[in-house]
Amino acid sequence: MIEKPETDASHEQVAHRPAHIASVDTHAHVFERGLPLAQQRRYAPDYDATLDAYLAQLDTHGVSHGVLVQPSFLGTDCSYMLDALRREPERLRGVAVIERDCHIDTLTQMADAGIAGIRLNLIGHADLPLDRWLSAPTLAHVRDLRWHVEVHAEAARLQGVVEPLLDAGVNVVVDHFGRPDPDAGVRDAGFRRLLELADTQRVWVKISAAYRNRRQLRSDDDDVHEAFHFLKAAFGVHRLMWGSDWPHTRFEANEDFADAFELLRALLPVEEQRAVVLADTPARLYSFDVA
Repeated sequence: MIEKPETDASHEQVAHRPAHIASVDTHAHVFERGLPLAQQRRYAPDYDATLDAYLAQLDTHGVSHGVLVQPSFLGTDCSYMLDALRREPERLRGVAVIERDCHIDTLTQMADAGIAGIRLNLIGHADLPLDRWLSAPTLAHVRDLRWHVEVHAEAARLQGVVEPLLDAGVNVVVDHFGRPDPDAGVRDAGFRRLLELADTQRVWVKISAAYRNRRQLRSDDDDVHEAFHFLKAAFGVHRLMWGSDWPHTRFEANEDFADAFELLRALLPVEEQRAVVLADTPARLYSFDVA
């Protein structure tokens, strides 16, 4: 076992959030069958995951706000998600997938609809320079809008993506525990490098979709707890956020919203710390606290 980080930044003070922001699910997807699909995709669902169905999940579990993330199989056509955001402007924010060269007018319209960041989902793609995914002018627009860039990639690849983004002046959110290799767990060299990036104070990690990091379905959560221990010690609770990953694409038969919520409670049994992850941090990062 590698040595545990010595410091725990979880004591850092956070700003007081508005009382109506009780909790935020920072990772969910909405879609319907029949929408135009991306040419390059690993998967396409054969069911609908509508906004109404998602809002029902939030209401059932007492979650006040949500963040919609553009599904990879819909590519850069974010129109369905943007329509959903416009229906619930107070309750929802979004993370878009955009073209490499995206005009500032398009990005501004997205910001007006509630977009707070963009996503690079590199799972299944070859290792390429950042400029292959985002041109320098587009990245400058993202920075000027004060959006973050969300990165979904295996831990071994994170350094090559996150560090250029930080150099470009944008903040970064890393998906799904950092996606350590299931066979290596916290020994994954890429995961250990992610822990070091905590020192930048400009990287956040989503505690979401633990099942995407397991060796097999419904295995025990020892590896998840161990990874979370290292993330919490390195980043502190103030730079961790929770996401349900609803509707759990490709894992629909085995996972649900309640499971994701219960795992967070097991990982963070102290209510005050859980409130930081569930509400304080995402309220600021996704601008729910802006009137």
